[in-house]
Amino acid sequence: MPFTLPTGGRLAVLVLSLTVALGAAGLTGSHASAEGPTFGPQAPQNPATAANGTATMHGDSASSGTTPLPGPGTAKIDYARTALASACPTVTVASDGYVLALCTTIFGQTPTAHLLDPDSGADLASLALPKGSLFGGVYAYLDQADRLVVVDGNNDLLRIGHHRSGAGWTLRVDESTPLGSAVPAGDNIVGLTPAWDGRVWFATSGGVIGTVDTGTGAVRSLATGEGVQNSISTVPGRTAVATDRALYLLSAGPDGTPRVDWRAAYDRGPGRKPGQLSWGTGTTPAFFGPGTGTEYVTIVDNAAPHANLLVYRVADGPAPVCRIPVLTGYARSGTEDAVIGSGRSVFVTNTYGYPYPALPEGAPASVPSSGSFEGGLARVDVNAEGTGCATVWNSPVKSAGLPRLSLADGKLYTISVTGPTGSAGLNTFAQYHHAVLDPATGAQLTSSYLGIGLVYNPLQMRGTTGPDGTLYQGTETGVVRIWRR
Repeated sequence: MPFTLPTGGRLAVLVLSLTVALGAAGLTGSHASAEGPTFGPQAPQNPATAANGTATMHGDSASSGTTPLPGPGTAKIDYARTALASACPTVTVASDGYVLALCTTIFGQTPTAHLLDPDSGADLASLALPKGSLFGGVYAYLDQADRLVVVDGNNDLLRIGHHRSGAGWTLRVDESTPLGSAVPAGDNIVGLTPAWDGRVWFATSGGVIGTVDTGTGAVRSLATGEGVQNSISTVPGRTAVATDRALYLLSAGPDGTPRVDWRAAYDRGPGRKPGQLSWGTGTTPAFFGPGTGTEYVTIVDNAAPHANLLVYRVADGPAPVCRIPVLTGYARSGTEDAVIGSGRSVFVTNTYGYPYPALPEGAPASVPSSGSFEGGLARVDVNAEGTGCATVWNSPVKSAGLPRLSLADGKLYTISVTGPTGSAGLNTFAQYHHAVLDPATGAQLTSSYLGIGLVYNPLQMRGTTGPDGTLYQGTETGVVRIWRR
């Protein structure tokens, strides 16, 4: 089975069968046109991360899927790829412009941090990490000191710095904090994100949610008894975790002990859908809102035949503001991709039937046993009163990557796929394009051909834009740089 790297928005990538790793009020700097809507504000800047847009797979600790930076735009592009023989779900950009990517090798399934030159794409340094279940080898973030924060296979929370040496560049572990008995034997870290007080929140696949104070080493946790297969999100004073049965909104007590503010059960459907990697929501919770960027939190459920977008008011949960079926133009819909949330708008991609080359160990059979991948994106808006939602548009674009919304240039960026999209087709014959969409209408503005086969397959991973407008897109075998010609 050559280079069979399953993926998805939930954890953005599975390496072989072992790795599970995707409009109303404006803001100064957010995009507005004379006729179209405005999006924003950007989620609050977390003081424990690098700059919004470049700090995490989903841009910020709120997992908004937005960036304050412009992308390559609709002009002609150039592109080049850095071959790493690895799938690279998390690509971040440090304040000095250097790119730090967390990848997992195709052969050996070893989580590995890479430092890439922003000008040439050259792999300047790499650091292999202890491997375990590799859940911690998927989600990572860049802290305020430009260190890549990740949990390794030994359940140690690492901060990896990039340092210039006489021989060039090196990557090294600057700080390590053991999570110890907070992670039960046989369990593993799924997601992690920092809080505003400097503590780091984490969640395990077995449903343990906790915080760690890296200054004292103190770990506090609670057990939900429910599985977690998505990353987690934070805004000031709040943390959101989606289990395979419910969305949790949490805060921390004075000593860091997690406490549940509210729990909202959702429809998990009759089973795992084709195009999803687990039985339950495939989305990381995303905070958004037209005032502070934190008023609402959203996920997509696993209802059949069509998934529902669920939007909750953070302060009032667990009764949803809306529960609206999405992508109903298809016989069935579902998503393994994290959504984009901005202003009053949420953007959802359809991954139903997406042909993952392999599935996580222990994944149940899908219901039904197979399905065709038709793609599609939708935009849903919360009304101005905050009392309901309505679909604004649907697009037929087949997104093979997680889209990102630029608040600087007002465009949606993704990697689309055309041609054969069977399980073999996505690896060998599918054609990949840099696609730019108008978030106001859903219209595709440009589509630039990149290439064919696994070297350009983005595996439902999200690209990250650097300060100069270069888009860094993780793929099945490395990282592709896309820039304005």
